[in-house]
Amino acid sequence: MVVFGTRPEAIKVAPLIAALRCDPRFELTVVASGQHKEMVEPILAWFDIVPDYTLDVMEPGQPLARLSGKVLEGLHGIMEHDQPDVVVVQGDTTTAFMAALCAYYGYDYFVRKNLGDGLGRRHHIKVAHVEAGLRTGNLYAPFPEEANRRLIAPLAHWHFAPTSTAAQALFDENLTGHVHITGNTVVDALLDTRQRLTLTPRALPAGLMKDDKFVLVTGHRRENYGEGFKHICHAIATLATRFEDTKFVYPVHLNRHVQGPVHELLGGIPNVILTDPADYPDFVNLMMHCHLLLTDSGGLQEEGPALGKPVLVMRDLTERPEGVVAGTAKLVGTTEEKIVSSVAELLENKEVYAKMARAVNPYGDGHATRRILDVLAGNLEADITFEPAISAA
Repeated sequence: MVVFGTRPEAIKVAPLIAALRCDPRFELTVVASGQHKEMVEPILAWFDIVPDYTLDVMEPGQPLARLSGKVLEGLHGIMEHDQPDVVVVQGDTTTAFMAALCAYYGYDYFVRKNLGDGLGRRHHIKVAHVEAGLRTGNLYAPFPEEANRRLIAPLAHWHFAPTSTAAQALFDENLTGHVHITGNTVVDALLDTRQRLTLTPRALPAGLMKDDKFVLVTGHRRENYGEGFKHICHAIATLATRFEDTKFVYPVHLNRHVQGPVHELLGGIPNVILTDPADYPDFVNLMMHCHLLLTDSGGLQEEGPALGKPVLVMRDLTERPEGVVAGTAKLVGTTEEKIVSSVAELLENKEVYAKMARAVNPYGDGHATRRILDVLAGNLEADITFEPAISAA
């Protein structure tokens, strides 16, 4: 059973779902929690995924505790009915944590169910954690993701770490069994999408031409709500004024805490293009054509290097330090001065830009899915260790 709820989860499990459905070694059930229902639906359409179950858990302004309870209760009924052997969760969302917890709690159901058979049978639903081992060391940065992924770890049977750094974090927590370095499935999804877009090109948003030099911006992190987003928007406004020949394209997250300051502070600036959230293939198309990425996202830190794009990360900490070490990503925080100076350097200094764009891609080679499925099937003779020895495509 593969469980997901958010847009990033859907992207990262899509290659797994496609491969599992074609692999005779497995029987598959797909569950969407509904955590990001509107944003997930286009992802499902692009990757041709039809969930077997979809929960209805979202309501405006809902606290995390209420969302967690709804997801846990909904998944309990599904797992009790289907009785899966393995539950696959991805990353660090509320959906991922609740799915892992529900699978663990399922042990109680099987104990009670089998008490009367005299055999004393026990059934464990094993949890497979994809993208395991990411850590910042701060439970509130990012919130609640850092806590979610730490809480999933002791519940998991298999830990599919994308990099050796992530694997080492698990070893440091004494989680040394069934840790496999696979690369990240997001690279599998990205390379597949890039190939499809090369064969069938897509148009860029209105106001943007193919040869335009532009910075692609994303921002949605909770820890940046309020003053953080104001600083980010002021920085973009300053950059847009200073670099009139460069465009700044910002697909704006639907969250009201993001929509408000972005439209208030950036709306009306001629070379700032604010769009609705882009469908996954449209966003990949933007990444393929952009000059650099300015983001507070986690996943884009992995995708940018695969396309040879420098990534400036508007956070003070990252659970993905490999990109920083490799030189393809740089932490710039949320202060206006640091954002402006870092973007300006990449726009003005061709040598610095080229050095970041040519950095080794530390996050994957497009074969993470195969490695994960081979481990789940017990085929440990296969090549199951990813070594980041490839350059950006």
